[in-house]
Amino acid sequence: MPSWLHLATVDITPLRRHRDFRLLFVGRLVSFFGSMISSVALPFQVYQLTHSVFLVGTLELVAFGSVLAFVFLGGALADARDRRSMVLLSEVALTVCSVVLVFNAALPHPQVWVLFAVSVGWGGLESLQRPSLDAMLPRLVDRNELTAAAALGSLRGTLGMIAGPAVAGVLIALFGLPITYLVDVATYVVGLACLYWMRAVPPPVDAERPSLRRVMEGLRYARSRPELIGTYAVDIIAMFFGMPMALFPAIAQGLGGPGVLGLMYAAPAVGAFLFSATSGWTSRIHRHGMGVIVAATIWGMAIIAFGLVPGLVAALMFLVVAGAADMMSGVFRSTIWNQTIPDSLRGRLASIEMLSYSSGPTLGNFEAGVVASLFSIRVSIVSGGVLCVVGCAVAAVALPAFRAYDARRPASSTV
Repeated sequence: MPSWLHLATVDITPLRRHRDFRLLFVGRLVSFFGSMISSVALPFQVYQLTHSVFLVGTLELVAFGSVLAFVFLGGALADARDRRSMVLLSEVALTVCSVVLVFNAALPHPQVWVLFAVSVGWGGLESLQRPSLDAMLPRLVDRNELTAAAALGSLRGTLGMIAGPAVAGVLIALFGLPITYLVDVATYVVGLACLYWMRAVPPPVDAERPSLRRVMEGLRYARSRPELIGTYAVDIIAMFFGMPMALFPAIAQGLGGPGVLGLMYAAPAVGAFLFSATSGWTSRIHRHGMGVIVAATIWGMAIIAFGLVPGLVAALMFLVVAGAADMMSGVFRSTIWNQTIPDSLRGRLASIEMLSYSSGPTLGNFEAGVVASLFSIRVSIVSGGVLCVVGCAVAAVALPAFRAYDARRPASSTV
């Protein structure tokens, strides 16, 4: 195999060698696909019922409030309880939320408040589930397979982000919202079966009961690592200023309706998939902090172009570029986290990571909706992209330790 082709392949060794990783991979692939269907259907239904981009943005904000309320509890539980059981129980509750959406959509007059209530439930349950899910990975594969497992996880996620929104647009257009939500319920059944067949993933040997002291211990560790602070800060900057997805339903209405909406949601995932599928070269990059800064800057520039170009094809092209840049940032951020966080803290640090990568998009969608309602959709998108690029430049200057992070230096790792 040519060397350049080897660098552009994905290592499937963890799938071949580890039964539980295979089960987790398949279960999350199917259930995440369904979740992405509902993640398009829910804001579409809110906009259909209210015709308000402000309320679509607010939908994300209320979900974030729920994340804030439970995220640190989720991290503490991930370091104190069986991680597989935490994921399984929260998955059951998420399935119930999707069932509620089915029944609400089937009503003669669907209730908007139910959509907001489910969004709150999703946020809280995700904050309880995700730390255990992230902390489980190092226990399922060997240490030298972590990078390959992360790449496979990225590939799995991007497949769901491509197929889910595209299928959602078709389902909404052809069958309506009740059937669309019902498909999500069916995918949860597959995910639950895979989790049930997995073996237990007990907490670390030094686990203690969840407490405020344990939460503060995780926060102190994160604060002591400038490379971690940098990953959080740059990601929040990029997502807060450059996240235009709350505007997609309004944009799609003028370009063709639900089918176009699905394409717009899928386009960033296409870019992320292309990056993941050709990410072998990333193993040769050691300046991961600079990699995150560069990736976030490319994201901002692509969002500016998305807001300026006329026509659907060009807009989708720049959303693809933005998605590739976002995945590039994600790969380098994940590498820094895996290299600097001990297993006994993974759950609590995963909750901080979740807070960083969920707060940016959530607040960013709200910000985009507010600016669009005050000025225009184009102003909201372009100004956000500009502020993203400026913010990344400021972060590069203000965070020298993060900018200089180099995985080849022994001091860069404490694991």
